[in-house]
Amino acid sequence: MKKLLLFLILTVSTNAFSQEDAWVYFNDKPNASVFYSNPLSELTQRSLDRRTTQGIALDIKDAPIHQPYVDQITVATGITVLAKSKWLNMVHVRGLQTDIAALLGLSFVDHIQYANHSLNPGGRIAQSSDKIVKVNKWQETNETQITYNYGNSANQVQMLNCHILHQQNYTGTGKIVAILDAGFPGVNTAAPFLSLRNRGLILGGYDFVNNSTNFYTGNNHGTNVLSTMGANATNLVGTAPDAGYYLFITEDAVPETVLELSNWVEGAEEADRLGVDVINSSLGYFGFDNPAHSYTYAKMNGQTSVASRAVDIAFAKGMICVISAGNEGANAEPHVGTPADATFAVTVGSVTSAEVKSGFSSIGPTGDGRMKPDLMAMGTASVISNTGGTITTANGTSFSSPILAGAITSFWSAFPNKTNAEIVQLVKASADRYATSIVTQNNNYGYGIPDFQAALNAALSTPEFSTNSFKIYPNPANNEVEITSPDNMMGSTIKFYNNLGQLVLEKNINTQTQKISLQSLNSGIYYYNITSAEKTLYGKLIKK
Repeated sequence: MKKLLLFLILTVSTNAFSQEDAWVYFNDKPNASVFYSNPLSELTQRSLDRRTTQGIALDIKDAPIHQPYVDQITVATGITVLAKSKWLNMVHVRGLQTDIAALLGLSFVDHIQYANHSLNPGGRIAQSSDKIVKVNKWQETNETQITYNYGNSANQVQMLNCHILHQQNYTGTGKIVAILDAGFPGVNTAAPFLSLRNRGLILGGYDFVNNSTNFYTGNNHGTNVLSTMGANATNLVGTAPDAGYYLFITEDAVPETVLELSNWVEGAEEADRLGVDVINSSLGYFGFDNPAHSYTYAKMNGQTSVASRAVDIAFAKGMICVISAGNEGANAEPHVGTPADATFAVTVGSVTSAEVKSGFSSIGPTGDGRMKPDLMAMGTASVISNTGGTITTANGTSFSSPILAGAITSFWSAFPNKTNAEIVQLVKASADRYATSIVTQNNNYGYGIPDFQAALNAALSTPEFSTNSFKIYPNPANNEVEITSPDNMMGSTIKFYNNLGQLVLEKNINTQTQKISLQSLNSGIYYYNITSAEKTLYGKLIKK
């Protein structure tokens, strides 16, 4: 009987992983020209405006994946398509290894990457010596019910001097945040979110796990996360209470599978399509239920995981991705997971109210030696709302990340014409360990705790806010504008973009006062940037 029982257990275990997951990459996008002729077929106007403001041109990654390719993969023998990505030009499939391998016979398939590392060239299954641990999702200590007044609950805000932004009415107005998480039950009913609901600031969402438009479901983790950013209640005010929010479920709270990485990519691409400015994701992956899919520390290099690659693409599209570092700091494998290992992720660790690193906060460096985390915020005893609207506390980088993401959003709302790179650099430079960390890499604190008052002062002292700054007039204009430039802008270039992000006019600035003809431009709104050796300035021009 015992032998039979053992046989049954082994059989079930083997069958559970008999099918493989893989990413099938395509080699082209034959109809990309159709997209370029009508970008609004794929991207919203707000998404195009974000690119135009930052001088970002459309590229092949913006074009949709070629649906006939997806259709052919879908009808292939033994194959199930579970997700797709236009950025990476791939589909996530599941099937027997032989059936997946047969897809290489299709002329449009470039290569296949298996989730089972041993099936890839030079790959291997993670070994016990690699210190792989199956993380316990978030490992937060949740919901110690207490009563806070605003002053006490504001510690997580005041630590960042984010309240200085709020006092000057920089609260995220006009900016949009996407939260990629595990669920948002109670956001449609709980009192701390009433302000968001009444003003229409819950802009929408999607459940990528169940392919459903009902996003007020799933695990309560996303609800807790949103509360640190968007709540506006007597005892809890988030760091960006006036921003707009999209709520995306990409994480299945029960199993841990590589499909969640592809869900994450789909969520990020949808955020881009909708014109989102900031993505917060309090999710991290290292080990999976199928050990053959688990990552080694060396694979945390910002390039192996599809989610980490998507973070860098999102940044290239003008967004800021704020990612929790993880809660593995006290475990056998203490390093940040994915997508926190992405090069352009703002990876956030946790500190206590005394500004000391939380013991659970994951550390760096990445597998390829880069400093992580980037910044720190309060993640021990963070003040949150639960699904019923009760104000409680919880521990985890899951909360330090959105607390900082909201602060970055509010800061960006003060300077909406700055690029994502400029905003991130200003925030990093304001942090308390910045001066030392740029000399000696700090893989516990990164650059440390940001100071948004210092960031605000630094931004206000930049040339575009000085009395001797560049001027372009009249605005609105007819067929000509006159440009007045300070001496240090001589030799720079001014570029005008239309609402589709297309470059329509480019001129060199060679004199302190210079006239530029606009006769070649149609009536409408144009965005410009002026790039010199020292800086880049941005603005908007209306032609009558």
